[in-house]
Amino acid sequence: MSLLRNVGTIGSLTMVSRVAGMAREMIFSRVLGANGVTDAWFQAFIIPNVFRRLFAEGAFSAAFVPMFSKRLHGEGGIDDARSFSNDVLSVFLPVLIGLCAVMMLAMPLVIGILGDGDADRAQFAMEVAFARIMFPYIVLVSLVTLFTGMLNSVSRFAPGASFPIILNVVLIASLLGGDYARENFGATLEQIAYAQAWAVTTGGVIQLAWLYYWTRVEGFRPKLLWPRITPEVKRLSIIALPAAIGGGAYQINTLVQLYFLNQLESGSVSYMNYADRLNQLPLGIIGIALSTAILPTLSKFVGAKNREGTDRIQSDAIELAMLLTIPAAVALAICAVPFVTMIFQGGRFDAADAAMTGNVLAALVLGLPAYVLVKVLVPNFYARSDTRTPVYAAFISLFVFVALNVAVLTEYGVVGVAFASVIGAWINVGFLYVVLVRRDYYTIPLALVGRIARQLVAAAAMGAALWFARDLLTGWFDAGLLARLGALLALVLCSAVVYFGVAFAVGAIDRQRIAALTKKREPEAP
Repeated sequence: MSLLRNVGTIGSLTMVSRVAGMAREMIFSRVLGANGVTDAWFQAFIIPNVFRRLFAEGAFSAAFVPMFSKRLHGEGGIDDARSFSNDVLSVFLPVLIGLCAVMMLAMPLVIGILGDGDADRAQFAMEVAFARIMFPYIVLVSLVTLFTGMLNSVSRFAPGASFPIILNVVLIASLLGGDYARENFGATLEQIAYAQAWAVTTGGVIQLAWLYYWTRVEGFRPKLLWPRITPEVKRLSIIALPAAIGGGAYQINTLVQLYFLNQLESGSVSYMNYADRLNQLPLGIIGIALSTAILPTLSKFVGAKNREGTDRIQSDAIELAMLLTIPAAVALAICAVPFVTMIFQGGRFDAADAAMTGNVLAALVLGLPAYVLVKVLVPNFYARSDTRTPVYAAFISLFVFVALNVAVLTEYGVVGVAFASVIGAWINVGFLYVVLVRRDYYTIPLALVGRIARQLVAAAAMGAALWFARDLLTGWFDAGLLARLGALLALVLCSAVVYFGVAFAVGAIDRQRIAALTKKREPEAP
């Protein structure tokens, strides 16, 4: 299976999910608005999502996929892999249920720690109720992650990449249904929000059913056994713990960022969130797709001691990452304010808000290549069951981020917070790459360095073209819907034509390499 095809499958489905998520948020704001009810809902929704990012999609996946892949492609084949996954499932599920029970009982304390202490009794009760309704989602999505890892190991990427779409569709349907009920049956905002909370858990059940079906199709047939701590399960736990700590560094970074933003003028948190929404679009599509696609193959080549295969996959991932990320970063930086204006401006979000958010976005996207490179380099460590090194890198990045914010927060405000995040991300990349070189895991070929340099030349040409196109279309950015869509399409087409045209002309794209990436078969590991 080609890397390009795998990335295309994951990336296209991730794009659909991101667009659906954007549509969900736009509908949410129109149906429920911004008030105490929505504050309670978002407060509750973030709790299972923190656990999901910290554990299910980070630590567990990083530890499970290489171990499962090595068994699947080893002497034991599918039988050995199936036995290992059943042992993990039988231990994993009771632990998750226990965690869920404890958290639901302790939810008033959790909400109290996370809240500002000023909420009245009704608001506090609503937050606790919403959180208790939604927290079981962590159990469901963790099982989904287990099944996704199994499917990814046999290059069946589509089911795992598509499951976030299911949740967005369920939430959108709930919102539209709630709006209809309000108009025709007098449903209150609280009732619609409660329905939305239940929709989260319902969406998780449907996601689990979807992934379970595909694991059955691939012949894994997961089933529950009497829990037993086998040596393999114990090793999985030992490997996953540092990855969870590393994931914790990123979650701590988010909380620390929120702390600094709260020291600034009103609206700073919103400016950063709106800017990060656009920054996350290419990051999620490119970074997640590449990291998901290369981990099983890297694990296979590392296990077979195939250095040539390992280096080839790593270089291919870096080349694809930079080929797609560099132009995205330049385009978002040059057209930051127009993009924010076209997508967000309207109603209570005025031109001044758009200008400030655009400035934050222009700063934030300078780190976009770094964020993607972190996701591309980390699988090289995970494939060797090394989850500690990314932890060190993450905490060094966090330390730099905190130190810079302490130094520049007062002078540069929310834009300074964005720049601090960017610098921390590039230091993270530098640390990971230096360790790879020192341990003789990977060194970037000079030919690839040359192609990346030529990609920068193509991106510079594209940036110049966008600068002039942006000025020509100025009056369209805050006009009607059709005018905004037309301006957005014109900027995207301008970017694509100039960048890829110049890239081919200066040799930024290796035609032979792209042809090799599109082949269906890879060289087998000896």
